[in-house]
Amino acid sequence: MKALRPLLCDERGGPAAEFALILPLILLFLLGIIDVGRYAWEINRAEKATQTGARWAAATDMIASGLYDYSFATGAELIPAGTPVPETAFPGISCTSTSCTCAAACNFPTAMDNGAFTNLVDRMNDIMPGIAAGNVVVDYRYSGLGFAGDPNGPDVAPIISVRLQNMQFVPITLILFGGSIALPDFSYSLTMEDGDGDWSN
Repeated sequence: MKALRPLLCDERGGPAAEFALILPLILLFLLGIIDVGRYAWEINRAEKATQTGARWAAATDMIASGLYDYSFATGAELIPAGTPVPETAFPGISCTSTSCTCAAACNFPTAMDNGAFTNLVDRMNDIMPGIAAGNVVVDYRYSGLGFAGDPNGPDVAPIISVRLQNMQFVPITLILFGGSIALPDFSYSLTMEDGDGDWSN
């Protein structure tokens, strides 16, 4: 027993044991700080990708391609040429990765340009890789601009909103557990320019 007494009273390993107890908390705190910065960075990238997507959609080919060549002056609405297209004639149209659909009953075609949608998603991926086609929605809403029978492009110049949704952020602190945090949805709107083209800044 006398031989064990010096070992029991020896405190030389105390700081190492205390450090071993505190180390997980220090690492969790440090990784948490890094994750907060990464989360803010991902939000910034998602916002910029959404803004870039809206700019692309406003300056290049319309995804709702059926609307581009449709004339409200000669179509089912028979709006006098040169007069503004009323909101009742253009209730809005929403395009996902699979199709374009009207917000309400509409007489114009809802054809979709899949190539234009793919180009939009590719451009957004230049800013934030990992954006899938299913994460993007493009809405064309009434703006009051344009007139029936326009010979130089679409009869309406809608407000284009690009939405980025259902994106996930994987923090370092949750990698081992396979967890993730949902990013908020992002949206950015611009008025359509010409609806025709293959490049935008």
